[in-house]
Amino acid sequence: MNPVRSAHVRVPCSTSNLGPGFDTVGLALTRYLSVRFTPGHPDDGLELVRGGTLASLAGPPDEDLLLQAFLARIGAAGVEEPAGTLTVTSEIPVARGLGSSAAALVAGWSVAGAALGLDSDPRGAFLHACGIDGHGDNAAPCTFGGLRAVVRTTEGPRVVALELSEDVGFAYAAPAAGISTQAAREALPRTVEHATAVHGLGRLAALIQGLATADADLIRVGVRDELHVPHRLPLIPGAYNAIGAGYDAGAWGVTISGAGSGLIAMCAPADAPAVAAAMHDVFRVGSDDPECVGFALEPDRVGVVQLPK
Repeated sequence: MNPVRSAHVRVPCSTSNLGPGFDTVGLALTRYLSVRFTPGHPDDGLELVRGGTLASLAGPPDEDLLLQAFLARIGAAGVEEPAGTLTVTSEIPVARGLGSSAAALVAGWSVAGAALGLDSDPRGAFLHACGIDGHGDNAAPCTFGGLRAVVRTTEGPRVVALELSEDVGFAYAAPAAGISTQAAREALPRTVEHATAVHGLGRLAALIQGLATADADLIRVGVRDELHVPHRLPLIPGAYNAIGAGYDAGAWGVTISGAGSGLIAMCAPADAPAVAAAMHDVFRVGSDDPECVGFALEPDRVGVVQLPK
């Protein structure tokens, strides 16, 4: 008897860091990765088929994060590698600061559990993704949805739900060139002054309250950062001008999305398309590369879900 069955899950993208919320705060947004597992004949092996933004990935399947997470969950259940097809389709730009790696890890773990007929295990998916990725500010929102903070404790990472007003909209834009997480990490200084850390804590408090109440002034003040943003902006061609264009179009606050190269803006929901277009227009000057993107986004408040098979 085949121990696995057909399964289908969907995971949202996420923006993280959010200015002074470095490695701590993330938000799930409405671009998705979906993966469907279809059992096959035992002699056929396991096949990975990529589509959407993942179609051009050149890495071998055994280095794919989603496949690794899928096999880790299967192995944890004491089941041998199943035969079948994993069909993965993503709307999430890769290496652009929207949590594509965390989404892949959560999706792989979750679709494996569904294929095994196990109860939904979002906490397990989060812990697996957090353990591989090293920090949970993308894994938490794409698993649980909404605006989340991750607190490191002696008992492991704790996920905290934060309030987010429905009157805050989001706009995203990214240049054609991506940034690897490693390159973004290497751009950071090894130490920061005590005063810099203190200033960041105050701004983070302002940002969290601003997002909860749609207070444009608090968001404008709160999004400013000294820990990572000034060190990463030079890695993003056109970033300074794109940020200025976002503010001119009505943004309340603009910062780097995740580690970059994308930018995320907070604004009135009705202004989000215009803000995204303004930032996108800066990035696409002199380039018609389809990897240069810009679009409005809404919060995803659900996280990973199982879909009809």
